[in-house]
Amino acid sequence: MGGRVRPHARGAARRRPAARRRPPPRPPRVAGMSAVTDSRRESADDRSEAPGTAIRALSRRHPARWGPWVRGVAGAGVLAGVAGIVGGEPFVRGISSISVPAIAAALALAAVATAAAAWRWRTLAARMGLRLGWGESIGAYYRSQFLNTVLPGGVVGDIHRAVSHGRSVAQVAQASRAVAAERAAGQAVQLALAIAVLLAIGASAAGSAVMVVAVVAMLLAVLAVAAGVSRRVRGALLRELAVLRDAFASAGTVLRVAAASVVVLGAHVATFLVACAAVGVAASPERVTAAALVAVLASSIPFSLGGWGPREGAAAWAFGMAGLGAAAGLAAATAYGVLAMIAVAPGAIVVAASVVRRRRSRSTLRTRGNGVPS
Repeated sequence: MGGRVRPHARGAARRRPAARRRPPPRPPRVAGMSAVTDSRRESADDRSEAPGTAIRALSRRHPARWGPWVRGVAGAGVLAGVAGIVGGEPFVRGISSISVPAIAAALALAAVATAAAAWRWRTLAARMGLRLGWGESIGAYYRSQFLNTVLPGGVVGDIHRAVSHGRSVAQVAQASRAVAAERAAGQAVQLALAIAVLLAIGASAAGSAVMVVAVVAMLLAVLAVAAGVSRRVRGALLRELAVLRDAFASAGTVLRVAAASVVVLGAHVATFLVACAAVGVAASPERVTAAALVAVLASSIPFSLGGWGPREGAAAWAFGMAGLGAAAGLAAATAYGVLAMIAVAPGAIVVAASVVRRRRSRSTLRTRGNGVPS
Protein backbone atom coordinates (compact mmCIF):
# COMPACT_ATOMS: atom_id res chain seq x y z
CA MET A 1 0.00 0.00 0.00
CA GLY A 2 2.76 2.41 0.94
CA GLY A 3 4.58 1.94 -2.39
CA ARG A 4 1.55 2.37 -4.62
CA VAL A 5 0.87 5.70 -6.26
CA ARG A 6 -2.72 6.78 -6.15
CA PRO A 7 -4.45 7.35 -9.53
CA HIS A 8 -4.97 11.04 -9.08
CA ALA A 9 -1.33 11.42 -8.14
CA ARG A 10 -0.28 9.66 -11.35
CA GLY A 11 -2.56 11.97 -13.37
CA ALA A 12 -1.12 14.96 -11.64
CA ALA A 13 2.34 13.79 -12.50
CA ARG A 14 1.40 13.36 -16.12
CA ARG A 15 -0.27 16.78 -16.30
CA ARG A 16 2.80 18.79 -15.59
CA PRO A 17 2.71 22.21 -17.17
CA ALA A 18 4.51 22.29 -20.48
CA ALA A 19 7.57 24.41 -20.72
CA ARG A 20 6.77 27.79 -22.26
CA ARG A 21 8.31 28.09 -25.64
CA ARG A 22 10.38 31.12 -26.22
CA PRO A 23 9.91 32.99 -29.47
CA PRO A 24 12.75 32.56 -31.94
CA PRO A 25 15.28 35.37 -31.87
CA ARG A 26 14.71 38.10 -34.40
CA PRO A 27 17.19 38.26 -37.24
CA PRO A 28 19.74 41.01 -36.90
CA ARG A 29 18.79 44.22 -38.65
CA VAL A 30 20.80 44.59 -41.80
CA ALA A 31 21.98 47.99 -42.77
CA GLY A 32 19.93 49.33 -45.64
CA MET A 33 16.93 47.12 -44.86
CA SER A 34 14.68 50.15 -44.44
CA ALA A 35 15.84 51.42 -47.81
CA VAL A 36 14.86 48.13 -49.43
CA THR A 37 11.46 48.24 -47.72
CA ASP A 38 10.90 51.80 -48.84
CA SER A 39 11.94 50.82 -52.37
CA ARG A 40 9.39 48.02 -52.36
CA ARG A 41 6.70 50.46 -51.29
CA GLU A 42 7.75 52.88 -53.98
CA SER A 43 7.74 50.04 -56.51
CA ALA A 44 4.19 49.12 -55.47
CA ASP A 45 3.11 52.73 -55.89
CA ASP A 46 4.83 52.87 -59.27
CA ARG A 47 3.09 49.68 -60.38
CA SER A 48 -0.22 51.40 -59.68
CA GLU A 49 0.54 53.65 -62.65
CA ALA A 50 0.16 50.71 -65.01
CA PRO A 51 -3.30 50.74 -66.64
CA GLY A 52 -3.94 47.06 -66.00
CA THR A 53 -3.04 47.28 -62.30
CA ALA A 54 -5.26 50.27 -61.65
CA ILE A 55 -8.17 48.77 -63.57
CA ARG A 56 -7.86 45.44 -61.71
CA ALA A 57 -7.73 47.28 -58.39
CA LEU A 58 -10.90 49.19 -59.23
CA SER A 59 -12.57 46.01 -60.48
CA ARG A 60 -11.90 44.32 -57.15
CA ARG A 61 -13.36 47.30 -55.37
CA HIS A 62 -16.44 47.48 -57.56
CA PRO A 63 -18.28 44.30 -58.60
CA ALA A 64 -19.59 45.72 -61.88
CA ARG A 65 -16.41 44.83 -63.73
CA TRP A 66 -18.29 43.77 -66.85
CA GLY A 67 -19.72 47.25 -67.42
CA PRO A 68 -17.10 48.39 -69.96
CA TRP A 69 -17.50 45.19 -71.97
CA VAL A 70 -21.29 45.51 -71.99
CA ARG A 71 -21.01 49.09 -73.22
CA GLY A 72 -18.48 47.99 -75.82
CA VAL A 73 -20.80 45.29 -77.10
CA ALA A 74 -23.63 47.83 -77.28
CA GLY A 75 -21.45 50.17 -79.32
CA ALA A 76 -20.42 47.34 -81.64
CA GLY A 77 -24.09 46.47 -82.11
CA VAL A 78 -24.92 50.03 -83.12
CA LEU A 79 -21.99 50.09 -85.52
CA ALA A 80 -23.03 46.77 -87.08
CA GLY A 81 -26.60 48.00 -87.45
CA VAL A 82 -25.49 51.19 -89.23
CA ALA A 83 -23.19 49.19 -91.52
CA GLY A 84 -26.03 46.83 -92.33
CA ILE A 85 -28.30 49.71 -93.35
CA VAL A 86 -25.85 52.00 -95.16
CA GLY A 87 -23.31 49.43 -96.34
CA GLY A 88 -19.57 49.14 -96.05
CA GLU A 89 -18.55 51.57 -98.79
CA PRO A 90 -18.67 54.69 -96.53
CA PHE A 91 -16.24 53.03 -94.10
CA VAL A 92 -13.77 52.36 -96.91
CA ARG A 93 -14.23 55.88 -98.21
CA GLY A 94 -13.61 57.41 -94.82
CA ILE A 95 -10.46 55.40 -94.16
CA SER A 96 -8.99 55.96 -97.62
CA SER A 97 -9.51 59.72 -97.40
CA ILE A 98 -7.00 60.15 -94.56
CA SER A 99 -4.08 62.35 -95.68
CA VAL A 100 -0.97 63.82 -94.09
CA PRO A 101 -2.42 67.38 -93.86
CA ALA A 102 -5.54 65.99 -92.17
CA ILE A 103 -3.42 64.07 -89.68
CA ALA A 104 -1.32 67.17 -88.92
CA ALA A 105 -4.44 69.25 -88.34
CA ALA A 106 -5.94 66.58 -86.09
CA LEU A 107 -2.75 66.36 -84.01
CA ALA A 108 -2.66 70.13 -83.54
CA LEU A 109 -6.34 70.35 -82.61
CA ALA A 110 -6.01 67.41 -80.22
CA ALA A 111 -3.10 69.16 -78.48
CA VAL A 112 -5.27 72.25 -77.97
CA ALA A 113 -8.20 70.18 -76.69
CA THR A 114 -5.99 68.15 -74.35
CA ALA A 115 -4.35 71.24 -72.87
CA ALA A 116 -7.76 72.83 -72.27
CA ALA A 117 -9.16 69.66 -70.70
CA ALA A 118 -6.07 69.33 -68.48
CA TRP A 119 -6.57 72.95 -67.38
CA ARG A 120 -10.18 72.14 -66.50
CA TRP A 121 -9.03 69.10 -64.49
CA ARG A 122 -6.32 71.06 -62.65
CA THR A 123 -8.83 73.77 -61.76
CA LEU A 124 -11.25 71.36 -60.11
CA ALA A 125 -8.48 69.31 -58.50
CA ALA A 126 -7.11 72.46 -56.88
CA ARG A 127 -10.58 73.34 -55.58
CA MET A 128 -10.69 69.90 -53.93
CA GLY A 129 -7.29 70.33 -52.31
CA LEU A 130 -5.27 68.10 -54.65
CA ARG A 131 -1.92 68.98 -56.16
CA LEU A 132 -1.61 68.42 -59.90
CA GLY A 133 1.14 69.85 -62.09
CA TRP A 134 0.84 70.92 -65.70
CA GLY A 135 3.10 68.21 -67.12
CA GLU A 136 1.46 65.51 -65.04
CA SER A 137 -2.05 66.58 -66.01
CA ILE A 138 -1.34 66.76 -69.76
CA GLY A 139 0.48 63.41 -69.80
CA ALA A 140 -2.25 61.72 -67.77
CA TYR A 141 -4.96 63.20 -69.98
CA TYR A 142 -3.28 62.00 -73.16
CA ARG A 143 -2.97 58.55 -71.59
CA SER A 144 -6.63 58.47 -70.55
CA GLN A 145 -7.78 59.51 -74.02
CA PHE A 146 -5.64 56.79 -75.59
CA LEU A 147 -7.03 54.14 -73.23
CA ASN A 148 -10.59 55.36 -73.80
CA THR A 149 -10.02 54.95 -77.53
CA VAL A 150 -8.42 51.50 -77.60
CA LEU A 151 -10.38 49.84 -74.77
CA PRO A 152 -14.12 49.07 -74.67
CA GLY A 153 -16.56 51.23 -72.75
CA GLY A 154 -14.97 54.62 -73.39
CA VAL A 155 -14.33 55.36 -69.68
CA VAL A 156 -11.47 53.02 -68.70
CA GLY A 157 -8.90 55.77 -69.28
CA ASP A 158 -10.76 58.14 -66.95
CA ILE A 159 -10.91 55.42 -64.28
CA HIS A 160 -7.17 54.85 -64.55
CA ARG A 161 -6.52 58.60 -64.47
CA ALA A 162 -8.49 58.93 -61.24
CA VAL A 163 -6.86 55.93 -59.54
CA SER A 164 -3.33 56.85 -60.62
CA HIS A 165 -3.63 60.47 -59.51
CA GLY A 166 -5.35 59.44 -56.29
CA ARG A 167 -2.58 57.06 -55.33
CA SER A 168 0.10 59.62 -56.11
CA VAL A 169 -1.49 62.03 -53.61
CA ALA A 170 -2.83 59.32 -51.23
CA GLN A 171 -6.44 60.44 -51.81
CA VAL A 172 -8.09 58.09 -54.28
CA ALA A 173 -11.66 59.03 -53.33
CA GLN A 174 -11.08 62.76 -53.68
CA ALA A 175 -9.15 62.33 -56.93
CA SER A 176 -12.01 60.22 -58.31
CA ARG A 177 -14.42 63.02 -57.43
CA ALA A 178 -12.22 65.51 -59.26
CA VAL A 179 -12.15 63.40 -62.44
CA ALA A 180 -15.90 62.74 -62.27
CA ALA A 181 -16.60 66.45 -61.76
CA GLU A 182 -14.29 67.40 -64.61
CA ARG A 183 -15.94 64.98 -67.02
CA ALA A 184 -19.49 65.84 -65.93
CA ALA A 185 -18.85 69.58 -66.20
CA GLY A 186 -17.40 69.18 -69.66
CA GLN A 187 -20.35 67.11 -70.85
CA ALA A 188 -22.86 69.56 -69.36
CA VAL A 189 -21.25 72.56 -71.06
CA GLN A 190 -20.94 70.63 -74.33
CA LEU A 191 -24.61 69.64 -74.23
CA ALA A 192 -25.83 73.16 -73.43
CA LEU A 193 -23.59 74.81 -76.02
CA ALA A 194 -24.48 72.31 -78.74
CA ILE A 195 -28.21 72.78 -78.18
CA ALA A 196 -27.82 76.58 -78.21
CA VAL A 197 -25.83 76.53 -81.46
CA LEU A 198 -28.22 74.09 -83.12
CA LEU A 199 -31.21 76.19 -82.16
CA ALA A 200 -29.50 79.28 -83.54
CA ILE A 201 -28.64 77.55 -86.83
CA GLY A 202 -32.09 76.25 -87.63
CA ALA A 203 -35.05 74.10 -86.65
CA SER A 204 -33.98 71.12 -88.78
CA ALA A 205 -30.59 71.01 -87.13
CA ALA A 206 -32.18 71.29 -83.71
CA GLY A 207 -34.48 68.44 -84.57
CA SER A 208 -31.44 66.33 -85.37
CA ALA A 209 -30.16 66.81 -81.84
CA VAL A 210 -33.42 65.80 -80.17
CA MET A 211 -32.61 62.10 -80.41
CA VAL A 212 -29.20 62.51 -78.83
CA VAL A 213 -30.58 64.71 -76.05
CA ALA A 214 -33.33 62.14 -75.46
CA VAL A 215 -30.74 59.38 -75.00
CA VAL A 216 -28.77 61.48 -72.51
CA ALA A 217 -31.98 62.37 -70.66
CA MET A 218 -32.95 58.70 -70.53
CA LEU A 219 -29.62 57.81 -68.93
CA LEU A 220 -30.09 60.55 -66.35
CA ALA A 221 -33.61 59.29 -65.66
CA VAL A 222 -32.28 55.78 -65.01
CA LEU A 223 -29.82 57.20 -62.48
CA ALA A 224 -32.60 59.20 -60.84
CA VAL A 225 -34.81 56.11 -60.52
CA ALA A 226 -31.93 54.13 -59.04
CA ALA A 227 -31.32 56.91 -56.54
CA GLY A 228 -34.99 56.96 -55.58
CA VAL A 229 -35.20 53.20 -55.07
CA SER A 230 -32.12 52.80 -52.87
CA ARG A 231 -31.76 54.95 -49.78
CA ARG A 232 -28.04 54.19 -49.70
CA VAL A 233 -27.57 55.33 -53.30
CA ARG A 234 -29.62 58.44 -52.64
CA GLY A 235 -27.53 59.31 -49.59
CA ALA A 236 -24.29 58.75 -51.49
CA LEU A 237 -25.45 60.99 -54.34
CA LEU A 238 -26.46 63.74 -51.92
CA ARG A 239 -23.04 63.61 -50.27
CA GLU A 240 -21.26 63.74 -53.63
CA LEU A 241 -23.43 66.64 -54.77
CA ALA A 242 -22.49 68.53 -51.62
CA VAL A 243 -18.80 68.05 -52.47
CA LEU A 244 -19.37 69.20 -56.05
CA ARG A 245 -21.32 72.22 -54.85
CA ASP A 246 -18.32 73.28 -52.80
CA ALA A 247 -16.00 72.69 -55.76
CA PHE A 248 -18.08 74.96 -58.03
CA ALA A 249 -18.81 77.57 -55.36
CA SER A 250 -16.38 80.07 -56.91
CA ALA A 251 -17.53 82.08 -59.93
CA GLY A 252 -13.98 82.05 -61.25
CA THR A 253 -13.95 78.26 -61.19
CA VAL A 254 -17.20 78.09 -63.15
CA LEU A 255 -15.89 80.55 -65.75
CA ARG A 256 -12.60 78.69 -66.18
CA VAL A 257 -14.33 75.31 -66.50
CA ALA A 258 -16.84 76.73 -69.00
CA ALA A 259 -14.09 78.40 -71.08
CA ALA A 260 -12.01 75.22 -71.15
CA SER A 261 -15.06 73.18 -72.17
CA VAL A 262 -15.83 75.57 -75.03
CA VAL A 263 -12.27 75.21 -76.32
CA VAL A 264 -12.48 71.41 -76.09
CA LEU A 265 -15.77 71.29 -77.97
CA GLY A 266 -14.52 73.73 -80.61
CA ALA A 267 -11.41 71.61 -81.22
CA HIS A 268 -13.47 68.42 -81.59
CA VAL A 269 -15.93 70.05 -84.00
CA ALA A 270 -13.04 71.50 -86.01
CA THR A 271 -11.51 68.02 -86.26
CA PHE A 272 -14.83 66.67 -87.55
CA LEU A 273 -14.92 69.47 -90.15
CA VAL A 274 -11.40 68.41 -91.22
CA ALA A 275 -12.78 64.89 -91.68
CA CYS A 276 -15.69 66.25 -93.71
CA ALA A 277 -13.29 68.13 -95.98
CA ALA A 278 -11.16 65.00 -96.35
CA VAL A 279 -14.08 62.87 -97.57
CA GLY A 280 -15.31 65.67 -99.86
CA VAL A 281 -18.57 66.72 -98.19
CA ALA A 282 -19.80 69.77 -100.14
CA ALA A 283 -22.39 71.81 -98.24
CA SER A 284 -22.88 75.11 -96.49
CA PRO A 285 -20.85 75.64 -93.31
CA GLU A 286 -24.04 75.90 -91.23
CA ARG A 287 -25.36 72.48 -92.24
CA VAL A 288 -21.99 70.76 -91.89
CA THR A 289 -21.37 72.36 -88.50
CA ALA A 290 -24.82 71.35 -87.27
CA ALA A 291 -24.30 67.74 -88.31
CA ALA A 292 -20.79 67.74 -86.83
CA LEU A 293 -22.14 69.01 -83.51
CA VAL A 294 -24.66 66.16 -83.36
CA ALA A 295 -21.95 63.58 -84.10
CA VAL A 296 -19.56 65.01 -81.49
CA LEU A 297 -22.39 65.19 -78.97
CA ALA A 298 -23.17 61.51 -79.57
CA SER A 299 -19.53 60.67 -78.82
CA SER A 300 -20.23 61.44 -75.16
CA ILE A 301 -22.68 58.53 -74.88
CA PRO A 302 -20.74 55.90 -72.87
CA PHE A 303 -22.00 52.94 -74.91
CA SER A 304 -19.27 52.61 -77.48
CA LEU A 305 -16.46 50.40 -78.66
CA GLY A 306 -13.44 52.65 -78.18
CA GLY A 307 -15.55 55.65 -79.26
CA TRP A 308 -17.16 53.84 -82.21
CA GLY A 309 -20.88 53.16 -82.44
CA PRO A 310 -23.23 55.97 -81.37
CA ARG A 311 -21.07 58.57 -83.12
CA GLU A 312 -21.41 56.86 -86.50
CA GLY A 313 -25.12 56.24 -86.06
CA ALA A 314 -25.78 59.87 -85.05
CA ALA A 315 -23.63 61.18 -87.89
CA ALA A 316 -25.44 59.10 -90.50
CA TRP A 317 -28.81 60.23 -89.13
CA ALA A 318 -27.85 63.91 -88.75
CA PHE A 319 -26.32 64.15 -92.23
CA GLY A 320 -29.42 62.50 -93.66
CA MET A 321 -31.68 65.00 -91.84
CA ALA A 322 -29.55 67.88 -93.13
CA GLY A 323 -29.91 66.65 -96.72
CA LEU A 324 -26.27 65.62 -97.04
CA GLY A 325 -26.84 61.86 -97.19
CA ALA A 326 -26.37 59.20 -94.52
CA ALA A 327 -23.45 57.68 -96.44
CA ALA A 328 -21.57 61.00 -96.36
CA GLY A 329 -22.14 61.27 -92.63
CA LEU A 330 -20.89 57.75 -92.02
CA ALA A 331 -17.79 58.36 -94.16
CA ALA A 332 -17.05 61.60 -92.31
CA ALA A 333 -17.55 59.92 -88.92
CA THR A 334 -15.21 57.09 -89.96
CA ALA A 335 -12.52 59.54 -91.03
CA TYR A 336 -13.03 61.45 -87.78
CA GLY A 337 -12.67 58.25 -85.75
CA VAL A 338 -9.39 57.37 -87.47
CA LEU A 339 -8.05 60.90 -87.05
CA ALA A 340 -9.07 60.90 -83.38
CA MET A 341 -7.20 57.64 -82.79
CA ILE A 342 -4.07 59.04 -84.43
CA ALA A 343 -4.39 62.33 -82.55
CA VAL A 344 -4.27 60.63 -79.12
CA ALA A 345 -1.29 58.45 -80.08
CA PRO A 346 0.99 60.47 -77.73
CA GLY A 347 -0.91 58.73 -74.94
CA ALA A 348 0.65 55.45 -76.07
CA ILE A 349 4.08 57.01 -75.48
CA VAL A 350 3.02 57.92 -71.93
CA VAL A 351 1.85 54.34 -71.33
CA ALA A 352 5.10 52.93 -72.72
CA ALA A 353 7.14 55.29 -70.52
CA SER A 354 5.27 54.16 -67.41
CA VAL A 355 5.93 50.51 -68.32
CA VAL A 356 9.66 51.19 -68.79
CA ARG A 357 9.80 53.06 -65.49
CA ARG A 358 8.04 50.19 -63.73
CA ARG A 359 10.52 47.63 -65.13
CA ARG A 360 13.47 49.75 -64.09
CA SER A 361 12.02 50.00 -60.58
CA ARG A 362 11.66 46.22 -60.41
CA SER A 363 15.23 45.76 -61.64
CA THR A 364 16.54 48.18 -59.02
CA LEU A 365 14.58 46.42 -56.29
CA ARG A 366 15.91 43.03 -57.38
CA THR A 367 19.48 44.34 -57.40
CA ARG A 368 19.16 45.79 -53.89
CA GLY A 369 17.53 42.61 -52.62
CA ASN A 370 20.52 40.56 -53.83
CA GLY A 371 22.89 42.83 -51.95
CA VAL A 372 24.53 44.20 -55.09
CA PRO A 373 25.26 47.91 -54.76
CA SER A 374 23.40 49.96 -57.31
